[in-house]
Amino acid sequence: MDFTAFRGMKPFAQFMFSLFVMTVSVVVFLLLSLILAIPIFGWSNMMASLTPSGMNSPEGLILLKYLQVVQSIGLFVFPALVLGWLFHGNFNEYLQLNRTSKFSSYLYIGLAGLLLIPLINYIGEINSHMQFPEFLAGVEDWMRAKEDEAKMLTEKLIKAEGIPGLLFNVFMIAMLPAIGEELLFRGVIQRIFTNMTKNYHWGIWIAAFIFSAIHIQFYGFLPRFILGAMFGYLLVWTGTMWAPILAHFVNNTMGVVSYYLIDKGTISKDIEQWGTGNEQFPLVLFSIACTGILLFLIYRNSNQTKMPANHIDSQAPRID
Repeated sequence: MDFTAFRGMKPFAQFMFSLFVMTVSVVVFLLLSLILAIPIFGWSNMMASLTPSGMNSPEGLILLKYLQVVQSIGLFVFPALVLGWLFHGNFNEYLQLNRTSKFSSYLYIGLAGLLLIPLINYIGEINSHMQFPEFLAGVEDWMRAKEDEAKMLTEKLIKAEGIPGLLFNVFMIAMLPAIGEELLFRGVIQRIFTNMTKNYHWGIWIAAFIFSAIHIQFYGFLPRFILGAMFGYLLVWTGTMWAPILAHFVNNTMGVVSYYLIDKGTISKDIEQWGTGNEQFPLVLFSIACTGILLFLIYRNSNQTKMPANHIDSQAPRID
């Protein structure tokens, strides 16, 4: 088979083919993971562990985390690498993994991830109070049910008894999604829509919309949408995939570590309320100002490198 034929696909065909690859990949990975799990858990125990009550058992939680890791690889990491190879011939180049940026840019990204928390909490608070019209009440009820299911599943996955459990959660919830989701949404989907619209701004915002929508968590849609757009601009400005991966990792890790510290009573649960409520609006303004300054410094760094791959205006047209 001539795999080079995929390199000439039109953007819309690339997008539809990407959805096909993602679907096939995650199904195959999950089936293989279940087959491999049978000798370890046993068929009957494994089926029992997959029930709502079974997931509360230690064995069920182990199986749940195992499947979560497999899903991240099968749905995001593997498809992105395959698509990068098929569409370009070199996934490192296509996904911009073989490029780097100034060390100071990575430092600014890490700081921005921390200082952004009040703003993200504020946007999340606004999102949580949004209501649908009366005729869409059924849709709203469905979305709230999905939100509750996702929250319950997250709480099961994120709970850790000690440092080893915390480190595994950082790997499972912070690192794997940061790598996989950025490779797919920023590396593949954003590139496809940039080529389709001939405008990298449209590519960024469409990819961010899909990135947020695919999580099926409406009441967290806006903050995730804004974060996705920020990750997209970081890729365009720096020219390296490691920039949005780092930003995504910092954001996820903050959630994992703060939950662990709150659960252990080390820090107050009030940290989750930073930026929410009218009395904390000055903190939100501070968050906006600091994050804006840091993003400007990252943007300025990218222009100072004098590398064609890092110039905003030259990157979009060069995307294959």
